[in-house]
Amino acid sequence: MRVLVAAVGRPKHRDIAAAIADYERRAARYWPLELREVREEPARGRSADAVRSREGERLLAAAGLPGALVACDAEGTLMRSAEFAGWLRELRDGGRDVAFVIGGAYGLSEEVRTRSTRLLALARWTLPHELARLVLAEQLYRAGPIWRGEPYHK
Repeated sequence: MRVLVAAVGRPKHRDIAAAIADYERRAARYWPLELREVREEPARGRSADAVRSREGERLLAAAGLPGALVACDAEGTLMRSAEFAGWLRELRDGGRDVAFVIGGAYGLSEEVRTRSTRLLALARWTLPHELARLVLAEQLYRAGPIWRGEPYHK
């Protein structure tokens, strides 16, 4: 099983970027983790739909591995950490890869949402994409100790 995270843009805030990198390193101890950052679409003079569409094309191309395509979206399903860990374990045991996609400032395009096999809510709140990436990285890390029975999860 491979886990891929495709996200729009690079984290701009140094402290958030450091936290993301730390949790992604930790998560990579449990899952073969691949990260792909796609270019943000300039919004000047463009509609939000046009920005989402261009970024969506890039995300789908970046997430191009077969397997589950998971769109991180506030309208998706909420899972407890243990449920998320169990779901990842099922994918792993089934030999399936998974790609998580995180949209930019305007969210995800309808095409990304439609082509996804699952919409996953990281929170019911709208999160800035940097924080969404941090939350996902931490939960990917937390899932490893949960299914291995290690002491991190509380």
